[in-house]
Amino acid sequence: MTEGGSSTVAEAQRILTEPAVGARRPSTVARSVSVVAVLVVACGLSLVVGSYPIPLSDVLSAIVSPGTGAVDTIVRHVRIPRTISGLLAGSALGVAGAVMQGLTRNPLAGPGILGINAGASLAVVTAIALGVTTAGGYLWFAFAGAGAAALLVYVLGSLGRGGATPVKLALAGAALSAMVGSMTTVVTLLDAATLDQYRFWAVGSLTRSGADAAAAVGPFLAIGFVLAVAVGGSLNTLALGEDVARSLGTRLVVVRVFAASSVLLLAGAATVIAGPVAFVGLAVPHIARILAGPDYRWIMPLSALLGPALLLLADVAGRLLVQPEQLQVGIVTGLAGGPFFLYLVRRRKVAQL
Repeated sequence: MTEGGSSTVAEAQRILTEPAVGARRPSTVARSVSVVAVLVVACGLSLVVGSYPIPLSDVLSAIVSPGTGAVDTIVRHVRIPRTISGLLAGSALGVAGAVMQGLTRNPLAGPGILGINAGASLAVVTAIALGVTTAGGYLWFAFAGAGAAALLVYVLGSLGRGGATPVKLALAGAALSAMVGSMTTVVTLLDAATLDQYRFWAVGSLTRSGADAAAAVGPFLAIGFVLAVAVGGSLNTLALGEDVARSLGTRLVVVRVFAASSVLLLAGAATVIAGPVAFVGLAVPHIARILAGPDYRWIMPLSALLGPALLLLADVAGRLLVQPEQLQVGIVTGLAGGPFFLYLVRRRKVAQL
């Protein structure tokens, strides 16, 4: 290795062995506390706001000392499950997007953009058509569909000169999503019962999953989060380039296996809970990076907090925009996320993070 390369490795080692970013940047800790506050507010709004507005005092009363009235029924059987779905799905999508962007060094990576959600959705609708009725059954189909879609997008995006560039992966993901979406439409149109069960998945919704879905995906989400935390430091070294990461002792094969497994578990579980919600996994890591810088030891936890905050606020907005009707959360995130995606594509330094 050249003298310049040695100095680069030495500098990288010094940076990576320093204390966590928060120890040097108190503002990062303050911003993290602010994100927690935003999440708390989002949870409160999710419990209070709706076609039937409920004062916060009544919400707290229904939680602490439940009764049999209409308010207690709405809070305990509608609002709380909806909020829990937003917390679980939002955290999963946020962390999955952060891991994907770190692993591929691709700012356009996300479960929705790269077709992973679409693949999981096709697998779920296939499970419905085959007669599967439990969330646990949907889960395994979702994992298989997400894995197949991720592999196919990577292969397609790696063809030609330059390998897997961000724009090529995004185009491959868009093409695969269109194709898979057409296949999903065919399956649903051939069976009215399947279409009726699947219609909430088509747009993304927090209203369709209950306690059984949360219980089914809980262990897989926990494993996915643990794997994501385990590769956080390695994603920092990988951001310096594969050669430097290898020189620092990073086991790239292990990191890729752990990271890919984390993404499949998190994205597949999120699809079972809420359907193919777009742009959350794309936008959240960028917001976390603005708040905390490039250190994935901070990006991961911030993404886990920002994801549900964004998803719950989008869900609340959907309840308010077309009252007394409601827009499902997938429609709101799609409308808000489209301009953000175009902004990323037009950036000069879109080739890498």
